[in-house]
Amino acid sequence: PLPARDPGMAWVDLYTPASDVLMADELDGKRLNDGRYFQVTPGAHELIARFQFEVHGGGSLMSEPMQRTCEIRLRYDGFSAGQRYRVEARPLVMSAQAWLYDEQRNVLARGKVLRCGTF
Repeated sequence: PLPARDPGMAWVDLYTPASDVLMADELDGKRLNDGRYFQVTPGAHELIARFQFEVHGGGSLMSEPMQRTCEIRLRYDGFSAGQRYRVEARPLVMSAQAWLYDEQRNVLARGKVLRCGTF
């Protein structure tokens, strides 16, 4: 189970379609032990997430899908204590797109794809 939310921290959920995987990887340059969420102090933070999805390649409909992984960085200066945020990602051909939303679905930051590959 997920830990209890700390009201002095901001909580960041991760969302992607069920066929894909989006996991928290680093917070402010430090690796995380649990990739299901970010819990951050108020203020500015840099989040790095790993997004895995399938792509169909080879130019043939009969080719096997390949697993693709993208590292995505999100930076936001205004995390607030007690607030809930959401990172959403989706595939974009052989790359990805990601956004950080607040509870009212306002876009707060766009993700920057750092690299993609089969790692």
